[in-house]
Amino acid sequence: MPAEKDLQLHEQLERKIPVAPLGLIIMPSASELGSKVDNWLVQFRSLDHNIVKKDPAFRNYVQSTYSKPFQVPRFGSGEGKAVLRESVRGLDVYIIVDVCAHNVTYKMYGQEVPMSPDDHFQDLKRVISAIAGKAKRITVIEPMLYESRQHRRTTRESLDCALGLQELVNMGIKDIITFDAHDPRMVNAVPLIGFENVMPTYQMLKALCKSEKDLRMDKEHMMVVSPDEGAMQRNIYYSSVLSLDMGMFYKRRDYTTIVNGRNPIVAHEYLGADVEGKDILVVDDMLASGDSMLDVCRELKARKANRIYALPTFAFFSSGPEMFRRAWEEGLITKVIATNLTYCAPEIQEEPWFVQADMSKYISYIIATLNHDRSLHGLLNPYNRIKALLDRYHDEQAAMGITMV
Repeated sequence: MPAEKDLQLHEQLERKIPVAPLGLIIMPSASELGSKVDNWLVQFRSLDHNIVKKDPAFRNYVQSTYSKPFQVPRFGSGEGKAVLRESVRGLDVYIIVDVCAHNVTYKMYGQEVPMSPDDHFQDLKRVISAIAGKAKRITVIEPMLYESRQHRRTTRESLDCALGLQELVNMGIKDIITFDAHDPRMVNAVPLIGFENVMPTYQMLKALCKSEKDLRMDKEHMMVVSPDEGAMQRNIYYSSVLSLDMGMFYKRRDYTTIVNGRNPIVAHEYLGADVEGKDILVVDDMLASGDSMLDVCRELKARKANRIYALPTFAFFSSGPEMFRRAWEEGLITKVIATNLTYCAPEIQEEPWFVQADMSKYISYIIATLNHDRSLHGLLNPYNRIKALLDRYHDEQAAMGITMV
């Protein structure tokens, strides 16, 4: 049986004619996520009414798949191209790409070469070029915004994120959908197109509640702690919607040197209420190597915090999962909860300390809503859904006999 909210959304969308027949182009980097999104759209649109089947405005509305076949082959020298295997003329096209997927490779001079973010972005542009303006409109779904960590100029350096966004706009795309952008002010680089910065707050909390059944979400037993000043807005939202106190760490960095592309952290300075005996939520946009996150956990444990939950939207584990495995075994960290918006190796997904929040159904809702040219306001504001989630969670705890005192 379809969920009641699915039926309600479907009935709302049926009242407005789609912009054009829907088409998905799932880049190899996002094959797993894109396949799930496609399946949700197929399932969602199977709820259609007979009037929809007969209305010519809903032509090709119900299909067995919305994914369009294409290839991005490489020559022996490493040069590439994009080839569409089916016409997308007149379609409302959504391209899903994961620019940070390091599991995709190609052959160059007989060697197997892993694709970098630059390679993924270039393939995205090749696909847009192959469409050649024939689509009704093109929306790029880029969960991890390309070069989003190089979002501002502090010395004589490049502005890669702004340049990448402007390239896409100059190629004729209509909208960009990204998730938890490192700095959402990047929209200023492309002010004349749609730019949606979607936050995965509800899905992250849902995954947390599903994995941990004995959380006491009140000020006496839980706190939210920002790992640095840059993550303040994310953590303020969590603390507000959960009605929890918040603290933060200030990272003192050595700006005279660069190690692995960043200024090393000299010390973490804590500002906020006492964390002793409390469970802690540490929210950030990304977890790269994880050094900084584990440093924060050590500082919290030194202040006698109880369980620590790291909630990064994107978890890369660029230095491998070993140090997190050791940290979990030592009781330093309880769980890492991240989305499936970027590639995560299967062995990491099987770790007992790792939980993945599935974003595919949410993305399918966004695509279905935009295809009917309706407002995303109800989807982008998760406040009511979070409150309903917490009510269900507390009811489940009461049914299980878990006493929150």
